[in-house]
Amino acid sequence: MQRFLQYARGALLWKLEGLSDYDIRRPMTPSGTNLLGLVKHCAGVECGYFGPVVDRPFPGMDDLDWHQDDDAELSGGMYATEAESREQVTDFYQRVWAHSDATIQELSLDARGTVSWWPEERRHPTLHTLLVHTIQETARHAGHADIIRESIDGAAGLREGVSNMPPEADAAAWKQHYNKLENIARSARPASL
Repeated sequence: MQRFLQYARGALLWKLEGLSDYDIRRPMTPSGTNLLGLVKHCAGVECGYFGPVVDRPFPGMDDLDWHQDDDAELSGGMYATEAESREQVTDFYQRVWAHSDATIQELSLDARGTVSWWPEERRHPTLHTLLVHTIQETARHAGHADIIRESIDGAAGLREGVSNMPPEADAAAWKQHYNKLENIARSARPASL
């Protein structure tokens, strides 16, 4: 199961490769979702679930600014501040991986943790539950990163060397496909009265 987490981690980081610092920080949705922010968020998620939640605090949690003291801050852990570099965020994430992997290796899957922000009936999950939750969370955000990266420069795929796209598709074929889908969508609009 841990390999699925690593696969999602790697896919998320790969989406940063070859992009400028502007593009990895660029807000691509109305809520400000951006590539480096997704990496930072996933690092924080892992840091918590495989750290304090299972009584194994990550010693470097304060290496990044989580904006938790500012009640007015929207989605505080979902972007890197001006002072946080790409290298700081990605290095932090990779150090968190090592800590998380050690936790997963050293504890049994039925070891219990305490997630104070979860509802009482689910507040004491097993490590297995935390691992599944974290895989789901990371994969979800890797999917967001796929869409954001494609929106920035058209790059798509699972990882380097694996586009997961039809090999015969070129720009003209994708444009034709896009137009076909747009026509289908337009035909689904209700008729004007």
